[in-house]
Amino acid sequence: MAGFTHPDSIVRTIWGRGDTVLLIFAGSAAEFALNRSVDWLYFTGRLPADPLGRLFSTVAYAQRIVFAEEDRALAAIDSITAIHKGVEAQRGASIPATAYLDVLFMLIGYSISSFELLERKLRPEEKAEVFAVFARVGRRMGLAGMPGDYEQWERMRHQYLQENLVRSSFTQDLYKRYRKSLGPVRYFLLIQAQVLLTPGRVRRLLDLPSLHLFYPVVQVYKLFHFLHLDKGIKTILLPPRYREAVFGLDQKMG
Repeated sequence: MAGFTHPDSIVRTIWGRGDTVLLIFAGSAAEFALNRSVDWLYFTGRLPADPLGRLFSTVAYAQRIVFAEEDRALAAIDSITAIHKGVEAQRGASIPATAYLDVLFMLIGYSISSFELLERKLRPEEKAEVFAVFARVGRRMGLAGMPGDYEQWERMRHQYLQENLVRSSFTQDLYKRYRKSLGPVRYFLLIQAQVLLTPGRVRRLLDLPSLHLFYPVVQVYKLFHFLHLDKGIKTILLPPRYREAVFGLDQKMG
């Protein structure tokens, strides 16, 4: 059975390393808090009850789709669609189409920026492949308004960042919960990672610091990863309840 992505796909390389997935999570945590439709995530109560767990499960689910066989990946995407339809029925309203596109655009954007922070600049054809994989997810979900190629996605992404983000009471509440869940040191590292990963408009809306204190940390971490000492660092930095799940993010690339 063929996989949802090719064995040699750059998307598998990006999503096959737990460190990169964690950075995708860090960037996504910023934009989730600013999304105009974040009230939908509050409706079920799952996000405010465990914001890090909810966001982490979203990113981990995307990783499973990337590495799944074709039929299993399509079934997982259909399951996501069905879950959202159930939430819509409970609330008696429809989730805005832009909310779905925002999440896909976010995963594309942070897949690229996270890999480039930890590894190297992606070639244009590799960025196009990242877009193509998540565009397939969007088409399977039946989303209207999907861009046709990476260049169009870049233009739409810029537009969405201008129009679909707002700092609200939900933003403030989520960041308070992030800090409570992580503690001051880990929360500081989250903020610093977001400074390096997020687009300018996100940084401005969140009033993130301009000083890139996290960059030297990344360089040191790369050395520890090269020496295979990074697991010890992650054990210290990660909250105990998430350690096992994070260690499970590393995929064996065949």
